[in-house]
Amino acid sequence: MKIAIASEGKHVSGHFGHCEGFTIYEVEDKKVLNKNFTPNPGHRPGFLPVFLKDQGANVIIAGGMGETAQDLFNENGIEVVVGAQGICDDVIEKYLIGELKSTGSVCTEHEHEGNCNE
Repeated sequence: MKIAIASEGKHVSGHFGHCEGFTIYEVEDKKVLNKNFTPNPGHRPGFLPVFLKDQGANVIIAGGMGETAQDLFNENGIEVVVGAQGICDDVIEKYLIGELKSTGSVCTEHEHEGNCNE
């Protein structure tokens, strides 16, 4: 299983589409086997869900995400977890032990970028 976290350095990004990149964790039996950072190839409508599917992602974790993107991830069989905050390594551990739950929040106004996960 691969879990992608929209990242700004070591922290979860407030909005996946405008993040610096994606920290992608390869996980087996609830243990991280490997992680790597993939730069964001650019925010274009409908592109990132397909890009992350091609990277093998089964889950996307972000601070915030728009409704269309969430729908596209779901259509591509990728679980969406929004409302996450903190250091990516801590967030992945919470997810693996079942303590990270999606808030279901939906970003609607991009001029407030950076506040989507509030």
